[in-house]
This record gives sequence, C-alpha cells and structure tokens, in this order.
Amino acid sequence: MKNPFLIGTKIYFRALEPEDAPLLVAWVNDPEVTRTLELFYRPRNLQAEREFIESMNKSEQDVVFAIVVKETDAAIGVAGLHRINFKERHAVFSIFIGEKSEWGKGYGTEATALMVGYAFETLNLNRVSLQVYEYNQRGIRAYEKVGFVREGVLRQEHYYAGRYWDTIAMAILKEEWEAKKRP
Repeated sequence: MKNPFLIGTKIYFRALEPEDAPLLVAWVNDPEVTRTLELFYRPRNLQAEREFIESMNKSEQDVVFAIVVKETDAAIGVAGLHRINFKERHAVFSIFIGEKSEWGKGYGTEATALMVGYAFETLNLNRVSLQVYEYNQRGIRAYEKVGFVREGVLRQEHYYAGRYWDTIAMAILKEEWEAKKRP
C-alpha cells in the first residue's frame, strides 16, 4: 500500500497526489463516468486537475481521497467530504469510481462506508448529506446500504440526455450510523 490513510477490506484511501492528475483528466472527460456527477459538463485539462488537487490538499472545508484497490495498488476513483462545517458538524459527501472496469465490485459502497465512518468517528460530524440523480440507481442502492435516508426530492432539477430528472437529497446522522453498527 502506498501511503494509506484509511484502510478498508478491499480498498484504502490515500491523499490525492499531483501524479494522479492524468487519471482524473481521463475520468472526468469520460461521459459514462460523469453522467452521475454534478460539476462536469465541459472538458477538463491537466492543469485544471492539478489545480483541483492542490486546492483540495490546502482546503480546510474539504477532504478528498484517492480510492485505491488494496490488491493492485491502483487508484480507481475519488471520494470526499465538502463544505465541512465544524460548528454545525455537517458535510456533503461525493464519490465516483472512474475506472469503469471496477464498477459493480462493491468498491463504491465500501468507500462510502469508510468515508462516513471517518466523518463521524474521526471528524466528530453529526450529519453527512448528498444529492444523487434519480437515474443513478447503483449509487442510490450503495448509499442506502450504508444507511443514508431519502430526505427529499428536487423535482426536475437536473437536465441530462434530453430530459429533466429529479435529484434525490439523502443524508445519514451519526446516531443512525452508530445504530447500524451495533449487533
């Protein structure tokens, strides 16, 4: 393992490094990868991804990790907490698996659980929220497995593939996470 920060069963988190920028460029310019992501609607270049990595590593309100498969030491995606508010004790979760060959192997669910555990057990947050598009059924299932609860719907909030889609607001509270962990 290369500089592991949080270690799970099949994956680990490590800091994003400048050397990861070419991987991120390939991922965020792939329409299949970005169809479930909010911020990517135009091409990104290497400089933009280097700046993103640098800004995330300096940020006091964001923490972003590379998701790495333990068996191969290959980075396959990115997970993060954003807009961390230490007074109100909440943050917004984001994730994507950029390596399409690694989709459907449970890495996203494990990464989500690892990040939620970090949010509650290390950062002492009380709430982690996210937004997910209604057509991202794989993501919704992963979030629900970890314990996220649907809180609301932003009707026809997202435009993709020639039509408007709902955005689902979900969150998990520290007490829900702790109850789910108990035998």
